[in-house]
Amino acid sequence: MKNSSRSHRWSRGARGARSRGLRAPVTLLVPALLAVAFLLMPLIGILARTSWSDLGTHLSSPGVTEALKLSLLVSFWALGLSLVLGVPLAWLLARVDFPGKALVRSLVLLPMVLPPTVGGVALLLGFGRRGLLGPWLEDTFGITLPFHTSGAVVAATFVAMPFLVISLEGALGGLRPRYEETAASLGASPFRVFLTVTLPMVAPGLAAGAALTWARALGEFGATITFAGNLPGTTQTLPLQVYLLLQNSPEAATSVSLLLLAIAMAVLVALRGRWTGGGTRSVSVLRTEDSLSTEESQAYESDGAAETFKPPSPAGSWVLHAEVSGFTELTLDAAPGTTIAVVGENGAGKTTLLRALLGLTPRARAALRLGDEDVTGLAPHRRGVAWVPQDGALFPHLTALANTAYGLRAQGVARAEARREAQAWLDRLGVGRLAQRRPGQLSGGQAQRVALARALAARPRLLLLDEPLAALDQTTRARVRHTLRTHLDGFGGVCLIVTHDPVEAVSLADRVLVLDGGRALQDAPPAEVTRHPRSPWVARMLGRNAWPGEAGADGLALPGGGRIVAAEQLPAGSRALAIIAPESVSVHRDRPGGSPRNTWPGTVREITASGSRLRVLIGSPDAPDLVAEITPQAAAELRLAEGAAVWSSVKATEVTLVPL
Repeated sequence: MKNSSRSHRWSRGARGARSRGLRAPVTLLVPALLAVAFLLMPLIGILARTSWSDLGTHLSSPGVTEALKLSLLVSFWALGLSLVLGVPLAWLLARVDFPGKALVRSLVLLPMVLPPTVGGVALLLGFGRRGLLGPWLEDTFGITLPFHTSGAVVAATFVAMPFLVISLEGALGGLRPRYEETAASLGASPFRVFLTVTLPMVAPGLAAGAALTWARALGEFGATITFAGNLPGTTQTLPLQVYLLLQNSPEAATSVSLLLLAIAMAVLVALRGRWTGGGTRSVSVLRTEDSLSTEESQAYESDGAAETFKPPSPAGSWVLHAEVSGFTELTLDAAPGTTIAVVGENGAGKTTLLRALLGLTPRARAALRLGDEDVTGLAPHRRGVAWVPQDGALFPHLTALANTAYGLRAQGVARAEARREAQAWLDRLGVGRLAQRRPGQLSGGQAQRVALARALAARPRLLLLDEPLAALDQTTRARVRHTLRTHLDGFGGVCLIVTHDPVEAVSLADRVLVLDGGRALQDAPPAEVTRHPRSPWVARMLGRNAWPGEAGADGLALPGGGRIVAAEQLPAGSRALAIIAPESVSVHRDRPGGSPRNTWPGTVREITASGSRLRVLIGSPDAPDLVAEITPQAAAELRLAEGAAVWSSVKATEVTLVPL
């Protein structure tokens, strides 16, 4: 009942907020309505003055019919020329940084703000018989643009192409480069990526720009009459016909104007605001496991049966040797079949390392050798390095099967064979039944497995996974982790996994590479990193207390002036890290007696559950923050609560010193 009342109040408040949003101040409402009336009045004038009984006669007259055919011819040629020239230009402006980019963008916008007659004069001075380029075109190719239909096409293209370039550039700017980079890592050439990934994903923006371009070319007047003239059957388009009819037959001019108005309104209604970015967009949302139907959930549970299939023996094995320089500096060597977990805090250089191995970042460069081949100088699509970004970056316009077969098709594998192998990988990863679904119809776990199948199907020599399980819930993550471990066992190359999850690092990796500031702090087996982490961040990720300091006679001097006593000793003056397991920390309400060498007063800052135990964060003026792990029963006996004054203690034998 209480929830129902709350929902009712929220709904009523939301309706009230919407109602309040409709109440505009009079000082704004009146000018806005005047603006609407100002824009609407000319249109009403055309409708009111149209001779509806003579409309058919006016529009079917020979002059109007001929002008309409010529207008359609010119506008479609202008659209085609704009697509051929404008699409590459929009891509260049959206994707490439080059000197003079602002100037080029200004040149694109110039025809939109330039008076059309001035544009016609500029075209005459550039392409006319006495212009800069006109004499050369006439003498070399016999092309004369002024007073010719081709001149009308050039004039229409000049004023209309900016609409296509601006619309498409905006669409390309909103498209994350990660899709194109992932396609390149699967072996697709830049042109193939452009045709199969970029263009399909910006198709709405391209269609909107093309429609606006065609409509603008159809209605072009000033530049056409100035540059190409007004020759019936040659350059006299429909807008020019309206201009002539106004002098001899105003009623016919009104009828033709109504036709052009109807065409323009039809284009705008069809676009529904997409040229401004306010139109309806198709958004692919990955469903969580909780949103699956009961039938789908049962099928998901049965996916594990597919994991009994083993991948085929690898076609080869590839040793990895990489020397990375730039922001990230390290040397990396790994034998075939090695899986390396790359860990470190944000900004440590993990993703930069992956992108350097892919050849996709100027921040770092990798001298990379895979097997016997040096691939340093090769483009990303020729390296044999497959990448799975954190979100999977499945191509939303392709099915799961087409996504998985993408890399094989890019490498020249026949369609039928590529689809068979892609289906086999989907079956092995337990998502074969979803082959015909698009990414928006997949759950998070299913999408991650499709992304992994796509990377493995591409036959890579080096596999890079950037937090592939981060977006999954705990149950799904465990399933996908098991699947990944199973298939990495048969992988003939090297796999690097960026992760913040200690379970992933320990269960999936043969080695753990710890990065800090772009440098390697530690590269060792998971057990060694767990016992002796050399990074405070990694120690905390593993659930340990980690305090850096300077070694002394009986322990470690802390930067804040405190001290921790340890049973083991290091050379005096050396930098070290004191590692303390949370379960080794004792919590007391009074100062403890007995043998503990390390005792600090403090205050409970936070209590959180960790499985069947509680983790207590204790702040102290004499030591850095300390995490203790105790049982709920002990917490109840100590009457612990946030803000409670406590004492913490650690035996010297429980402190591990790790040299830095």
